[in-house]
Amino acid sequence: MAKRDYYEVLGVSKSASGPELKKAYRKIALKFHPDKNPDNKEAEEKFKEAAEAYEVLNNPEKRQRYDQFGHQGVGGAGFGGGQHMNMDDIFSNFGDIFGGHNPFDSFFGGGGGGGGGRSRGRKGSNLRIKIKLTLEEIANGTEKKIKVKRLMSADGVTFKTCHQCQGQGQVKKVMNTMLGQMVSASTCPTCSGSGQIIDQRPPGVDSSGLQSKEEVITLNIPAGVSDGMQLSMGGKGNEAPGGGTAGDLLILIEEKDHEFLKRDGYNVVYDLYINFVDAALGTSVEVPTIDGKVKIKIEPGTQGGKILRLRNKGIKDINGYGRGDQLIHVNVWTPKSLTNAEKQTLESLRNSENFIPKPGKNDKGFFDRMKEFFNQ
Repeated sequence: MAKRDYYEVLGVSKSASGPELKKAYRKIALKFHPDKNPDNKEAEEKFKEAAEAYEVLNNPEKRQRYDQFGHQGVGGAGFGGGQHMNMDDIFSNFGDIFGGHNPFDSFFGGGGGGGGGRSRGRKGSNLRIKIKLTLEEIANGTEKKIKVKRLMSADGVTFKTCHQCQGQGQVKKVMNTMLGQMVSASTCPTCSGSGQIIDQRPPGVDSSGLQSKEEVITLNIPAGVSDGMQLSMGGKGNEAPGGGTAGDLLILIEEKDHEFLKRDGYNVVYDLYINFVDAALGTSVEVPTIDGKVKIKIEPGTQGGKILRLRNKGIKDINGYGRGDQLIHVNVWTPKSLTNAEKQTLESLRNSENFIPKPGKNDKGFFDRMKEFFNQ
């Protein structure tokens, strides 16, 4: 099922400020929190959906990419977004919404199945790589297999329950206030929230129980990405000590220059040079496109600066809204040097009636041509 618009999920406008986003998310989180809706799968999905929307819109960089490219820009079609978010991810960041603590810790008594009884765990660090793509790969999407070195749990490492938090991942403090006792929870400093500490580890394994290993990862790059865009693949970064949530693999897109074509948004531009004779008499020429060479017809009397359009020969829209065009800019080549025979031939034509410029209403200038082009 297609994802709902993030602004619609939170019930806010596209110009909503940070405090407005926070207020909207807080309201939804309280309504659909799993502790208030036990065994209610629909409520849990809405809770996750709101967390995903807030996670993107509350981040200025992710919000900008989402506003420009939609879900694809922040991780649609198998990348990033909230598709890899689980309940531990959500609860680990829940304190930001409720002033530094999860209100359900005290509302539901901490342990015994409430929100405060969950072992939040540590999240592994992210990895960043750069992928160079050809214009053809960008236009149609591509699959890449890459080797990535990432920290992963080493074989032979054993863990035991953390003695300080008793496996809960949190330590609680009871404070006496004017309103009675208040319970606050914070990440256990001994196990960093994992609830476990290392018992035994083989030689060569670091103190966190992780080891650098090489893994072949398949990346499905969606069509329509652009230079500088960053995609995220959840759970393919460094793993966390003690079985926490793995970090993300961040993929930075870099476009390779094409030998003949240039990109302009979702359109592709090609400069075609023809000689004066072909422009005057007409001809057929082959031009390169993303999908291979095609033959086009140059009509007799073609003027320099004319723009020809090949429909749907450009780049696919990253949000799936069709495909751009290929624009062919016709340039009439003027020779820089001539032989005596060529000069004599042209001199004989200099005063010919057909060679005297007589632009009519149908012969548009540069600005008229550009205006016509952008209105198509």
